[in-house]
Amino acid sequence: MNDNALLFSGLNVIIGLASGAGLILLVLIAYYISYKFKLQRAQMLKRKYFEQNRGQLLQQLVSQRADIAERMVITLEELKKATNNFDKARELGGGGHGTVYKGILSDLHVVAIKKPKMVVQREIDEFINEVAILSQINHRNVVKLYGCCLETEVPLLVYEFISNGTLYDHLHVEGPRSLSWDDRLRIATETAKSLAHLHSTALVPIIHRDIKPANILLDDTLTAKVADFGASRYIPLDKSGLTTMVQGTLGYLDPMYMHTWRLTEKSDVYSFGVMLIELMTRKKPFTYMASEGNGLVAHFATLFAEGNLSEILDPQVMSEGGNRIDEIAAIAVACVKLRGEERPTMRQVELRLEAAQSPEEFEANGDIVANSPLACGAGLTSRQYSMEEEYALSARYPR
Repeated sequence: MNDNALLFSGLNVIIGLASGAGLILLVLIAYYISYKFKLQRAQMLKRKYFEQNRGQLLQQLVSQRADIAERMVITLEELKKATNNFDKARELGGGGHGTVYKGILSDLHVVAIKKPKMVVQREIDEFINEVAILSQINHRNVVKLYGCCLETEVPLLVYEFISNGTLYDHLHVEGPRSLSWDDRLRIATETAKSLAHLHSTALVPIIHRDIKPANILLDDTLTAKVADFGASRYIPLDKSGLTTMVQGTLGYLDPMYMHTWRLTEKSDVYSFGVMLIELMTRKKPFTYMASEGNGLVAHFATLFAEGNLSEILDPQVMSEGGNRIDEIAAIAVACVKLRGEERPTMRQVELRLEAAQSPEEFEANGDIVANSPLACGAGLTSRQYSMEEEYALSARYPR
C-alpha cells in the first residue's frame, strides 16, 4: 500500500471518528435541551398550579385567616420523599376520587396523603374547601390537617395518619360480633361532640354534610375522628342555613334538604340519627329494605313506636345494651324526624348521649334537655305518616 492510500485510509478513520463524536455530541445536546425544556415546563406548571390553587385558597380564607395559605403549604418534593415517590407499596386505599398514601414527613410526622386521580373542577373546589374548613378546626375528634401541596393541578391534602380504619370497617365485619356496645356508644358521643363543636363553637358555623360511618376514622384506642370535609359548608353567622345543590350519601341524606335544597345544621342531625340506627342494628341504610317495603329509618321508627325493637336490633346490642337501649333509640328516632325543626340540636344530642352513659350525669343534665325534642320521646309516636312521606321524597330526588 503506497503512502497516498495510507493517508486516505487515515483520513477516513479520522472523519468517521469525528462524525461519530459529532453525532454523539448532537444527541447529548438535544437530550440536554429536551431535559432542560421539560424541567422548565414542569417548573412553570408547578408555579401556575401553585398560584391558581393558592389564589382559590386565599379567596376561601379571605374572611378568616389568610396566613393559613402560607403556613400549611408543603412542597411536592417533600411529599415525594415522604412516600418514596408515591410508591404503590405505600398505598393505604382509595376510591373513585383518588388514592391515599402513607408517608413520613421530614419532621417525622406520620401522615396520610390524599392524591386525586382525575382533574375535575368540582374535585379541585372540594379539596380547596376541605383545606379552608379543616384549617379552622382544632378538636380532638376531628382529623387534623397538616397541610396541602398546591403544586399539582389538583391539590394534595396531608392529614394525620389514623391507623385503625373507619367505623364502617369495624361495624360491618363478618360474623355475629362487632364493636362492643360501650365502644359504639362512646364513638357516637365523640362524633356528636365534634358536630356540636362545628355547629356552635367553631369561629364560623360549619355543616359537615356527609356524616356516615365511612367518614368516621378510628385510631389505636378506637377514638373517633370525623373526616372528609370536601362537601362541608360554612353558614354565615346571620343566617340559619343556605340554599345549595344537594350533596351527600344516599341513605343518610336529610329528606327535607333533598326536597328543598335548604341546608341547615339539622341536616347533620338527621345523618347522625341514621348512623346511630346503623350502630344499633348493623344494617346498612342504603341497602336495607323491610318486608313491607320500608327502608331502615322508617322500619326502625315504626318498631320503636310499637315497642318491638328486638326485631331489628343487633343481637350483640340486645345482650350488652341493658336499660340504655330505649334511651339511645329515642335519641335516634328524634334525630330522623322529617321536619328539621322537630329534631334536636347536636348539642342536645351530645348531652343526652353523655347522660345515657352515666346515671349521675343524666340527673345533672336533665333540666337542660327536659324541653328538647328528645325529652321523654316527645312526639316519637306522632306523625307516623311522615316516614312514608320521607321515602317518597327520597324516591323523587335520588342522588
